[in-house]
Amino acid sequence: MVERPQRTVRDLRRANRTAVLERLYSDGPLSRQELVPATGLSSGSVSNVVAELAEDGLLEEAGVVESDGGRPRTLLRVAPASGCLIGVDVGETRVRVALFDLAMTELARSEHPLTHHGYDVHRIVRHVRDGVAAVLRESGTDPDRLLGVGVGVPGILERGGPRGAVVHGQTVGWDAVPLEELLRDAVALPAGVGFFLGNGAKALGQAEMWFGGGRGTEDAVIVLFGSGVGACIVTDGVIDGGARNSAGEWGHLTVSVRGRRCRCGARGCLEAYAGAEALLQRWQEAGGRPPADADEETALTALIAAAHPPEGGTAADPVARAVLDETAEYLGAGISDLINLFGPERVLIGGWAGLQLGPYLLPAVRTYATAYSLAHPAGRVTIGLGTLGPDAVTVGAATLPLADFFANGGRRAAPGRKPGERAAVRGGRTAPTGWARGG
Repeated sequence: MVERPQRTVRDLRRANRTAVLERLYSDGPLSRQELVPATGLSSGSVSNVVAELAEDGLLEEAGVVESDGGRPRTLLRVAPASGCLIGVDVGETRVRVALFDLAMTELARSEHPLTHHGYDVHRIVRHVRDGVAAVLRESGTDPDRLLGVGVGVPGILERGGPRGAVVHGQTVGWDAVPLEELLRDAVALPAGVGFFLGNGAKALGQAEMWFGGGRGTEDAVIVLFGSGVGACIVTDGVIDGGARNSAGEWGHLTVSVRGRRCRCGARGCLEAYAGAEALLQRWQEAGGRPPADADEETALTALIAAAHPPEGGTAADPVARAVLDETAEYLGAGISDLINLFGPERVLIGGWAGLQLGPYLLPAVRTYATAYSLAHPAGRVTIGLGTLGPDAVTVGAATLPLADFFANGGRRAAPGRKPGERAAVRGGRTAPTGWARGG
């Protein structure tokens, strides 16, 4: 029989601090009396933990409420200014770096286009380095207040080696790139402040589940529709993906045997039909004329304008309209696979291309997804757009160090744990229902 490790007094104290911090963050402001049933701790434990956290500067008073016949009760909340977080989106068209307080109010941002240099890893590391320096400088933030830097990246992550998280990004030409080590070497951070790397689609999903359109649901799928496509699967409130932190690689399911060549090298992947890069290629092959030397975002805007010109303007381009209609069918068919496999209550479509195309494609996507799905799971699902906009991956990346901070009882690095080595979030859940983004 395998013996379970004994919990020490330090472990119990950390768990109690975690319980209070998470509950105040999710449902606060709350009084000490309300924290007792909310956390399951005794009144004495709540008083001791609150005193500790207040002494550490993590809690602040947020008003008072009258009680029935007794003294007014002081409300408490997690102090937004008690720390700050950086989220990095290594996206398909740019590297976006943003600084947030603990209420996830954005304090500063820095953006670095990738148009002409693609995914050269050393250039991306320099963009992250310059972006981190820029947001700290612009906001006047003391780097010692930083709790961590979360980074959303394309591909599959492998952890546990001496070089930190390694990224396998076949579609962008990354083969076992030791990105965490490269970032640690290039970016000057205070002692105890680490990098937290995660798959970009999962970061998008976590942001929507914590602060956006996924709140209040336990089973959801969040689709990232950009140059390619990916999906974050949430089952019973837990993000799936395995130890390697992949996003399930939904975009590389085969939808057409011996079909179009995907940028991963295989044929017939969903991404070869539903990603923005492939969509623009199909438009050009069919006779469309994207603006010369335009980046993907500009070219997609031109395609939408050709297919759906403003009232009183030129007639709709039938070629552009046909390409969008076909894209809607492929995307709907791909979503039907997710519906049949996982039975989600909610499907949300995000990503820069998904948000641009959503108003034009969503009705058709819903129709095709329902038509290709089994009737029972299709009858319980709603399909809509993400609510956090193009910054969702950046927000989700910033939640990685925030979750670690709370899981560690409101401390940056646990004794014996390297900065940046992730602690388990209590219960493994994406976040308690009700977490809301501030600002």
